[in-house]
Amino acid sequence: MKIRLNGEEYSLPDQVSILGLITHLELEPKKVAVERNLEIVPKSCHGETMLQDGDSIEIVEFVGGG
Repeated sequence: MKIRLNGEEYSLPDQVSILGLITHLELEPKKVAVERNLEIVPKSCHGETMLQDGDSIEIVEFVGGG
């Protein structure tokens, strides 16, 4: 399956949820915001929202600083 991830083509071996993609990318689920096909996906839906071939995904990671 191929998706567009932050503007770049990205291949996944199987259908995966948004949470599965976040885990695969080794990101902290609590510190990201995800947009799928121009719509924000609530964190509560990350585990049940399955990616489809051709989806456009934007992931923003929040980082703290001081």
